[in-house]
Amino acid sequence: MKRRHFSASLLAAAAPLPARRNTVMHVGGDYHSVAGPEITSRENLEYNLRYGVRHLTAQIRQRSPEGAWDAAELARMRDNCDRAGFVFEAIRMEPDYITMPPGPARDRMLDTIAANIQKASRIGVKVITYHWTVIPIRRNSKTTGRGNVTYAGFRLEDRWQDLPPTKSGRVTSSDYWERISYFLEKTVPVARQFDVKLACHPYDPPGLPFGYQGADNWDSPSIFEAIKRYEAIVESPYNGFQLCLGTVAEGLRNPRTEILPIVRYLGERGKIHQIHMRNIRGGLHNFEEVFPDEGVMDFLEIMRILRDTQFAGSICPDHMPHHADDPRNLQSFAFGYGYLKALIQAVNSEVPA
Repeated sequence: MKRRHFSASLLAAAAPLPARRNTVMHVGGDYHSVAGPEITSRENLEYNLRYGVRHLTAQIRQRSPEGAWDAAELARMRDNCDRAGFVFEAIRMEPDYITMPPGPARDRMLDTIAANIQKASRIGVKVITYHWTVIPIRRNSKTTGRGNVTYAGFRLEDRWQDLPPTKSGRVTSSDYWERISYFLEKTVPVARQFDVKLACHPYDPPGLPFGYQGADNWDSPSIFEAIKRYEAIVESPYNGFQLCLGTVAEGLRNPRTEILPIVRYLGERGKIHQIHMRNIRGGLHNFEEVFPDEGVMDFLEIMRILRDTQFAGSICPDHMPHHADDPRNLQSFAFGYGYLKALIQAVNSEVPA
């Protein structure tokens, strides 16, 4: 039996991984919390340095109408990072492609994406992350948490069938997977050529019923099976994931236990290119986003898997609760950076040097 067909229960029962120190995984900062005018500004670089963060994932603000990244902006951001001792590690790609049906316009978009991969490679960026959103990310509730913060959440509507479709209209499961397959078949060879890894972020939240706002989302009904199907379309170390732990947990009935075999499966295959360390309360069809130390997932246990599978990328805090006194989430993300750095130190301290 091929390993990708192992069930979650079999993986959970697998032999423990040999404990090995991991000196290459690190905390990263990204576009979710930015001090100053932009991500490589002096203000934001100093903000990140205060919390020991030296790896960045950026969004590109200067794009042509066709989606082409501005080479001058990329070079400027790289130079800003170089001068301050940062690694310009990754770029978040816009999701325009996934809304496009087959045709010449879609092929032109793929040509643009291929050119953007080459531009990223030229400035030393090693990862491009992306998020396939045919319908917008879904949140429909707010609750109050510790210190009077606001937790964003989602509960599947009793009458979700009455929600109107988005501008994408009806997108069947066959449509979605055709678009994904065509993208991977065209872009992964380019990524391999230029040594840039492609990292897919799951749709948020996974597990929505087929037909929700007109879409049969690719990571429904089973997020684990969808991940295995996705990475098998083009088997390559350049076809992997921006593994958002909070998003994946939103598609699980028991996130505390069910997340562990998913992390191990992808970690052992070298298919995790970046981690979003977001915690939640709840699970499938009913959850809220909370601080990393108060959710249902055991991040210490997850960090041990990342340690022992020798994950080598960024671990980024993600989707922190909001407060009016912290409008740009700088306080909450500073807490996240410190929490993650402490977890890395803790799991490495368990292994003799």
